[in-house]
Parts: sequence; structure tokens; C-alpha cells
Amino acid sequence: MDVSSILKIKKYCKKKNIKFFLSNNIKLAIKLDLDGVYVPSFNNNMSHLSFNLKKKFKIIGSAHNLKEIRIKELQNVNKIFLSSIFKKNKNYLGINKFKLLSNLTKKKIVALGGIS
Repeated sequence: MDVSSILKIKKYCKKKNIKFFLSNNIKLAIKLDLDGVYVPSFNNNMSHLSFNLKKKFKIIGSAHNLKEIRIKELQNVNKIFLSSIFKKNKNYLGINKFKLLSNLTKKKIVALGGIS
């Protein structure tokens, strides 16, 4: 996706009062003054910790296990999407493991996967 497309989406989101998070590109999200960034579970990069972030800028991330939760904590994310709760795929947790993992962090947890 090119920058002009992102700026069009940003304008639309601002008009509709919708938060706009860019996936996996913190530098570009900061440069374009977006609301935040989504850091996928496979991204273990910590370089953004040295960036000067505005207070309103949020970092959200996803995790599938305790190791990934700890990485997201080190990345200083504001919320962690924990998946997959109900959708039986390779990252399937189930409700009991989800509850257990949720209690192992002080970060806000959002359930993801197979919820309608």
C-alpha cells in the first residue's frame, strides 16, 4: 500500500472518528501521525523503544503463547490480542489456556479468533 492510499484512509478515519493503526511499520505510522501501530506475533523487533512517541500513539500486538506475551511486554505494547480462542487452528488455545495466559500479564488482553 502506498503512502497516498494510507493518507486517504487516515482522512476517512478521522472524519468518521475511527482509530487508524498501521500493521507492522512503526516508523511510517509515526511519520504519518497515525493513532498507532499493530505489531504481529512474529515481530520481535525492539528498535521502536528508542523512538520519540506521542502520548496518544498506541502500540498493540498479538501473541499465541507465554513467550510471545513476554516479547510484547518488552516491546511495551498497550494491549495484546491473544489468539486463537475458539477457532481450532495451529494456534488454538481454548478458554482455559486463554484464562491462564491472560492472568500471567498485567497488560490488557483482547480475545481473538473464532468469536462472533
